Amino acid sequence: MELSVTADVFKLAQVFTISRGSRTEAKVLTVKIEQDGHVGWGECLPYARYNETLHSVIDEIRGLPAEFDRDMLQGLLPAGAARNAVDCALWDLEAKKAGKRAWDLVGLPAPAPEITAYTLSLASPDEMQAQAEKNAFRPLLKIKLGTPDDMARLEAVRAGAPDSTIIVDANEGWSAEVYAELAPHLVRLGVALVEQPLPAGEDDALLGMERPVPVCADESCHDRESLTKLKGKYDVINIKLDKTGGLTEALKLREAALADGFKVMVGCMVGSSLAMAPATLVAQGAVVTDLDGPLLLAEDRHTPLQFDEAGVHAPDVALWG
Repeated sequence: MELSVTADVFKLAQVFTISRGSRTEAKVLTVKIEQDGHVGWGECLPYARYNETLHSVIDEIRGLPAEFDRDMLQGLLPAGAARNAVDCALWDLEAKKAGKRAWDLVGLPAPAPEITAYTLSLASPDEMQAQAEKNAFRPLLKIKLGTPDDMARLEAVRAGAPDSTIIVDANEGWSAEVYAELAPHLVRLGVALVEQPLPAGEDDALLGMERPVPVCADESCHDRESLTKLKGKYDVINIKLDKTGGLTEALKLREAALADGFKVMVGCMVGSSLAMAPATLVAQGAVVTDLDGPLLLAEDRHTPLQFDEAGVHAPDVALWG
């Protein structure tokens, strides 16, 4: 088995801003695994919020033994970006060696299209209203918030896209007091979901708090071990493969979360279609699918995912799985 990892850069269609900062490109890592004449591909995006860098993740991947399989990988690397790219490449490799699609390997039906959220970058209220007007045809918009001026931005987006469903991502930017103050306005403006309103280390404040709009755990939820700490705080969990460490754990987390009474959202970092492709398996039946990474790019993989009015479609075999 030959494993290689390379750094790739995809330019964004426009500057993308959240409460933690701005970017103009997505710097990703691409893993390629060759065995018996077949090639498997995977992608990850190292994330500074989780103390990951391009170099640290490359070192993790290059530190793997010469031979291992997908089951062994779960104990060789922790949940995170490095394991994600390798795990997804192994899924792709297994599917190609078996002459099947990845979903056939686990007995799942072929993924149907899922409506995906489209994320509006954090900007001034006027700029966000203009973004909303431009994308008002989309059924589901996601707004990046987490600043003292959030109400003006939210009002502006609702004015720009009166018929779209809106979900909000505060990226840990609010306090319990701010969330409690904003909650009635979120209801008034028809917000369907609030993602990670409080910092992950301070979310005990959600215990016993009235949640008139469902609250989703993002930074607070990584893998199955996270679930016990989320009960009573969150209604939904956001599954991202770069957090779970790949499709293997993502599928198990989905099953465990549903059994524990959580609803499921499937999200992504800003990456290419290769990063989103495995997540389409996890997104089936999710209350929210947020796999818009390729829609934010100015360039993508040679065989990109298909997005249309029905949503994001299952990957072509030439892309993954």
